[in-house]
Amino acid sequence: MLKVGLTGGIGAGKSEVSRLLAGYGAVVVDADRIAREVVEPGTPGLAAVVEAFGDSVLTADGHLDRPALGAVVFADPAELRTLNAIVHPLVGARSAELEAAAGADAIVVHDVPLLAENGLAPLYDLVVVVDAAPATQLARLTALRGMTEEEARARMAAQATREDRLAVATLVIDNDGPLEALEPQVRKVWEELTARAGAGAGTQ
Repeated sequence: MLKVGLTGGIGAGKSEVSRLLAGYGAVVVDADRIAREVVEPGTPGLAAVVEAFGDSVLTADGHLDRPALGAVVFADPAELRTLNAIVHPLVGARSAELEAAAGADAIVVHDVPLLAENGLAPLYDLVVVVDAAPATQLARLTALRGMTEEEARARMAAQATREDRLAVATLVIDNDGPLEALEPQVRKVWEELTARAGAGAGTQ
């Protein structure tokens, strides 16, 4: 098994890279998707979030109100740490289950937004960073996700710096350009991953 960490700043295009790698045959373990699952109604995760932040982070039908919670945690580093302390252990446990089920010959790509922030690089055989300039991230967040510039800057500021992400990179995908320039780079990375897996560079 080759264990790959995939990360990138918000708006850098990591999700598209993840989608392309899955198309090539990678087993993708998506930390964001798991983070949503572990706070679904009825889960211990949601109960812990409500205990920490109150009923104001719930919608009328009992689901997590993500915009309301986001407004709290991205404005206050201490509140963000509280949320992460609840969610991250749950995500880690579920990610380990999915990895174990992938099979010994799999290339498992862990799609982890906060890989650099949480010092997770040593968990993987190599780390792929999707890189984009902060100005590019800002433009995408405001144009494609409908965020205000203030909201976008707050989300970016809550993450690691570009330099911190690049410092843990084994391979870098430059996604500052148009979408059509991305796929050839991802294909090249996949070829590198399959070569490393074939050479026994992964762990069992």
